[in-house]
Amino acid sequence: MIQQLEIDGVPTLLAPGSGPMRAGLIFRVGSADETLARRGITHLLEHLALATIGQADYHYNGATDQIFTHFHNQGSEAHVAGFLTGVCESLQNLPMQRLEVEKEILRTEESSRGTGVMDGMPLWRHGAQDYGLVSYREFGLHMIGSDDLRAWAGRYFTRENAVCWIVGDRVPEGLRLPLPSGERRPVPAASSALPQTPAYYASGSRAVALDAVVRAGRPAAVFAGVLERELFRTLRQEQGLSYTADAAYDWRGDEYAHIRVLADALPEKQDAVLGGFVDVLAKLRVGRIEQADLDATVAKMEESLTDVDVDAKRLPSYALDLLVGRPTPTVDDLRAEIKAVTLDDLRAVAGELTANALLMVPDGLAADWAGHVAAPTRSTAPVPGTPHASREGTGQLLIGAEGVSYVPFAGDGVAAVRFAECAAMLCWPDGGRRLIGNDGIAVTVEPNLYYLTPEALRAVDQLVPPDRKVFLPPRDPEDIPVAGEHVALATGPKKPAGALHIIGMLLSAVGATLCAGFAALLAVALIMEPGDDELWIMVVVMAVFAAVLALPILPLWRRIRSS
Repeated sequence: MIQQLEIDGVPTLLAPGSGPMRAGLIFRVGSADETLARRGITHLLEHLALATIGQADYHYNGATDQIFTHFHNQGSEAHVAGFLTGVCESLQNLPMQRLEVEKEILRTEESSRGTGVMDGMPLWRHGAQDYGLVSYREFGLHMIGSDDLRAWAGRYFTRENAVCWIVGDRVPEGLRLPLPSGERRPVPAASSALPQTPAYYASGSRAVALDAVVRAGRPAAVFAGVLERELFRTLRQEQGLSYTADAAYDWRGDEYAHIRVLADALPEKQDAVLGGFVDVLAKLRVGRIEQADLDATVAKMEESLTDVDVDAKRLPSYALDLLVGRPTPTVDDLRAEIKAVTLDDLRAVAGELTANALLMVPDGLAADWAGHVAAPTRSTAPVPGTPHASREGTGQLLIGAEGVSYVPFAGDGVAAVRFAECAAMLCWPDGGRRLIGNDGIAVTVEPNLYYLTPEALRAVDQLVPPDRKVFLPPRDPEDIPVAGEHVALATGPKKPAGALHIIGMLLSAVGATLCAGFAALLAVALIMEPGDDELWIMVVVMAVFAAVLALPILPLWRRIRSS
């Protein structure tokens, strides 16, 4: 049985369990509460709070996800009490002397973390804000200072915004949770970067995946299990197309949850896997759901509730429910809710899933034939501004009072970011800028790629809100883009064209003109009065000389024009 207590104003859950004592402290804050420009502040604060623990003879750890931050450990009563009390004390007096060290640790952790097949899906659905931030790197680490961390801790790491859980027979002696007073923080509202659903996008992965938002509850959780059974049976057992065919239910912390689905494929089988994947979804959408699959899924979920330590294992999820104000059902309530799910309930979930699904397909494939629209990869229109031509003649950059845009000379790949809707502007010392809009669309402002004036660059820096700027360390010279022959722009000031460049261009032009003119006159004379074949050879030779002399003219002209 789960008991609800209170320790120093913090709601606390207690349940008996086998093994060593275990405990955790969960706060309602995560990456979805951040901005892109300060992405990583919660993770950094979590690391700093644990830095004072150092090496210990017991297991402990911390974790930051989209809406929760969790500190947990196991060991003796003394260890549990010391750990939780120490975390609370550290949160109020963060060891700022370790700030730069912990930043480096986080950068190392990020660089060694693998990229998951579905890591980009939040960005496509939500853009560069709230639940889409998990798809981005922790850009904010470079800008976060001690004042930012103290303000973040004071806002989110309070006793009203926390729940403690303990697996044991009693509250460990000496446990204190000295947290400041604050208020419960609601789960952030979810944004959308999809103007229309169901939608799809192409990825470099060879897998087919799906993300859908449905109403949270037992029917959706059961549906995910039924969907997984159908996918596994169809794509692996019957057709032999996929090795992995998984579906998962992931509660978002509010009244909605995500159902995420994945099926892998060999390169030569990607088209077939996509077709089979869509066929399974269509089958469930039209209501062709087997009672046997429902019964098997319900039985599997019921079995997970028969464990002797079921209450102890449920404590963290029970704490999450309590933290966001969701009902906290007993095991008997859970069992009854699961058994009450019907085929009609699953059909309703299938309709929700289909209506707002986001499908990921391998590069080279599309899903418009299945009723999905392509997710936007460009803006609908540019933001008005002064044009600055590309140095390679491919398009132009518009810089105006309201934003920046890239407009190609051919095609419809317009990208626009309004300053008021700029999630972050990445700034490098060499002058490069990358503006990322809330919708995830980005515009690059590179002095080496466009004919930009110092005034235009200053305007961009002045018009982007200060809290959206991220000043990054110098780039490797090889990472700085260079247009055509303008290598000097990547490493230093541009050198003006000298007189030799002008003289060389003129000599080339005169020489090419004389040779071409002589060849033309001789050719006309031979046509009017045929002569020796050797004269035609001279025509060809003079024409070749003209072409060779003309080759340097265009590069020299570009060099003179850009100086």
